[in-house]
Amino acid sequence: MTDCTKAYKSIAEAFAIAGEVTDICPFGEGHINTTLLVTTTEAQYVMQGMNTNVFPNVKGLMSNVIYVTDYLYEHGVETLHMIRTKDGLPYHSTEDGKHYRMADYIKNTVTYQTVEDKETFRRVGYAFGDFQNKLSGFDASLLVETIPHFHDTPKRFRDFKAALEADVRGRAATCPEEIDFVLKRDGTYSRVMDALADGSIPLRVTHNDTKLNNILMDATTGEARAVIDLDTVMPGSLLCDFGDSIRFGASTAAEDEKDLSKVHFDIDLFATYADGFLAALGDRINEKEIELLPYSAYLLTMECGMRFLADYLAGDTYFGIKYPEHNLIRCRTQFKLASEMEQQFDAMAERIRAILAK
Repeated sequence: MTDCTKAYKSIAEAFAIAGEVTDICPFGEGHINTTLLVTTTEAQYVMQGMNTNVFPNVKGLMSNVIYVTDYLYEHGVETLHMIRTKDGLPYHSTEDGKHYRMADYIKNTVTYQTVEDKETFRRVGYAFGDFQNKLSGFDASLLVETIPHFHDTPKRFRDFKAALEADVRGRAATCPEEIDFVLKRDGTYSRVMDALADGSIPLRVTHNDTKLNNILMDATTGEARAVIDLDTVMPGSLLCDFGDSIRFGASTAAEDEKDLSKVHFDIDLFATYADGFLAALGDRINEKEIELLPYSAYLLTMECGMRFLADYLAGDTYFGIKYPEHNLIRCRTQFKLASEMEQQFDAMAERIRAILAK
């Protein structure tokens, strides 16, 4: 029996699993939670120790996950099937205050860290659109905000201005152009929040971390199988999910690329993702949401950029860094993308119209 198995065996056995535990080993590439593959004589499971520094409201987080996965499972959608404890609880708490959850292991699947090709990106778009489609009948108001104001861009802008005013590390003098880039766009950040407030777009279940590595793809066919990493599932707007996918997936370079000549917004990848996303949604998306799709890509890119810049000004208290200017470099890539998106709003809207006209 390995040391890992010895350390976690009693925790795994707190869940209503089939068979006897034979092995437990580290699993996956996640950096937030401790993820383990549990093998028994009859099945395999994924067990996670939840990071309460990032997600202190474990009860609310797991309530959201259970609501959404149970709803999808009951409607015949392949999803994370959460295993309750032997006491019928959604997670297990240890005496030292740690919290664990467990789900069935979904076999014959892979995840991708980067866009391998356009068809893969289209399939990812379809998967996240289908996630929205299948949950369109779910009452999003049942969910709690595990991270309040997560995609409230006006609030993020206020946080940025507070960090700028405090300038605790004296770094504002090192990045006047980046600061000016954010400040000059004041007034462009509230359209999604305003539309939610006036009811012109609906409150929906949102994933809030729509990177392609949060889709399990079938290892044989390449088709999307299941949406995973549901820790940030909350009520919000589908525009945030769409926009963040574009921010991440339609860039030609890494998020921390120092050479900005390599950083571009790829409108063809934008259209590829939108094609899959809208095909899955069908008539579940309204006219105002369609109108704001190009804007949402810009908005989420600006939001991410100002968060990187605010963290740089605050002394790098949130995002992990590898060198002192890491967050500054990250914000520059986002602002380069946002500036190119601004120049292509009309072309992006035309691509959306062409997709819908097919």
